[in-house]
Amino acid sequence: MFPVSGLVIFAIWLFSSLRIIREYERAVIFRLGRVLPQPKGPGFVFVLWPIDQAVIMSLRLITLDVPPQDIITKDNVSAKVNAVAYFRVMDPIKAMIEVQDFNYATSQMAQTTLRSVLGEMDLDDLLSQREKINTQLQSILDRQTDPWGIKVTAVEMKHVDLSDELRRAMARQAEAERERRAKIIAAEGEFQAAEKITQAAELMQRQPAALQLRYLQTLVEIGKENNTTTIFPLPIDLIKNWLEK
Repeated sequence: MFPVSGLVIFAIWLFSSLRIIREYERAVIFRLGRVLPQPKGPGFVFVLWPIDQAVIMSLRLITLDVPPQDIITKDNVSAKVNAVAYFRVMDPIKAMIEVQDFNYATSQMAQTTLRSVLGEMDLDDLLSQREKINTQLQSILDRQTDPWGIKVTAVEMKHVDLSDELRRAMARQAEAERERRAKIIAAEGEFQAAEKITQAAELMQRQPAALQLRYLQTLVEIGKENNTTTIFPLPIDLIKNWLEK
């Protein structure tokens, strides 16, 4: 029979070799310094201490806040842009052995990618094509972090900070654009009204009776007002013969 002390030591060793891996975690096992081909978990995992060493990796989605970056757009406008990136560990073994700190590495890669992509765009595109820029940022960052076992699911620009002078200039430009559109709409209205008046004049010229009906309608409208003087125009047909003599 084993002595009691031996049983106690064995029990302590067995207890220290057991790991409970949660559903969203995986254990990367190093045996004598060499990584095992497959991570273990979830559930109970036996780690053969001191031969094995387990490193727990989380597979949950990670939110990365990209700090404001000073950029100069293609049209030489200075701005500060910050963003947020969402990524998760897809291959725990690569995330452990291919990069020292995948969180820090992904953060630095996101900052350099943000400056590089936005530096190739004009300010108008930067402000109006956010969805396209977000998709481009996500695609580039995901391709760069793929060798680390990282999957970037989304990148979103949060805020574009411009100087006060530039914001005032943009406000003046927007006001001028609104005035231009208002003048164009008014001019189009005048043009359409002139067309309708011309068509009405041509119709009355072809149909003299239409002109007489218009006279009568005008008389009815004048008669609705108080203290008005009503003028009865003579039909043109009655004095036409006299005008021709």
